Amino acid sequence: MVAKDIRNADAKIALFRSLFSGLGNVYGTYDPNTGRAWQVKSPVTDKVIAGHLTGRRPYGVYLLTSDRIRAIAADFDRLDANLPREFVARARHYGIPAYIEASKSKGYHAWVFFELPGTNAAKARLVVRSILDEIECPHVEVFPKQDVLEQGAGRCGSFINAPLFGRLVAKGRTVFVPPNDPYKPYPNQWAFLDGVERVPESLLDDIIEANELDVVDNGNHEGQSLGIFQAPFGLPPCARRMLAEGVAEYQRVACFRLAVHLRKLGLPYDSVVGALREWARKNRPCNGKGVITYREIMAQTAAAFIKEYRGCGCEDAAIRPFCDTSCALFPKRG
Repeated sequence: MVAKDIRNADAKIALFRSLFSGLGNVYGTYDPNTGRAWQVKSPVTDKVIAGHLTGRRPYGVYLLTSDRIRAIAADFDRLDANLPREFVARARHYGIPAYIEASKSKGYHAWVFFELPGTNAAKARLVVRSILDEIECPHVEVFPKQDVLEQGAGRCGSFINAPLFGRLVAKGRTVFVPPNDPYKPYPNQWAFLDGVERVPESLLDDIIEANELDVVDNGNHEGQSLGIFQAPFGLPPCARRMLAEGVAEYQRVACFRLAVHLRKLGLPYDSVVGALREWARKNRPCNGKGVITYREIMAQTAAAFIKEYRGCGCEDAAIRPFCDTSCALFPKRG
């Protein structure tokens, strides 16, 4: 196959847009001096992309369009290059080519690209999440953060800063790097991008079937990827908040209490464990502690299933920060 001529600006913009595109009527940006980020409600034109590539104004892409994406990215926010390298190696085990970008300030993005016109976001996120679980990185954020956008004005999801911001390329940031030498960018970024492999949706289907992964119906709610968290299901306000936001402290106590609540809803043990594994990804432990492990989740869930627990743990230190005065169980004070 004859390689395309990607030396001129128009060809570069066309190639860039074929890889890093999503919503066409809005994009994100940030101030390179302060880091402050915001949304721009304007069309994503070639001029916008050219401004990004030449370093005039950064471009952040909202990857999710309805329920389809052309690319997905795992955001490793640490300087340790071994984690994205592990991700790339594990993805390759499944036949998925993934590519490492040194992000704008620290850490790395691991990108996967899909055959045009795109693929189902829920399937892609499920497979990427499964790979992150396998390399014991459940805390890593995945962009897009949703499986599908909710209908209505202003529903955009979350943007991720696109690679090749001109002002940072010369500093070795926002550029793609080889897994075997992540501190030395590819010398020709455009030739590299022109040669990336795109994943067909059929491969995702094969991986999901072979590994018995479960696609969860998320009820078409933006901002939350788990169907089990979309409706109150009789849960008290504290449990709903904990499930939606994650916790920073007392993860094991919180896990036990959530397991008790979910069991009361009639969910079986396996479903509760699966739901709490998803919940754990939202946790941001303080004081350098790690996210609760799969084994710990199973242990706390098993404890919740030993007997019928009637209490809600309102006095637990893990629960108190999530109390809501509208809750019927909230202590009334004179």
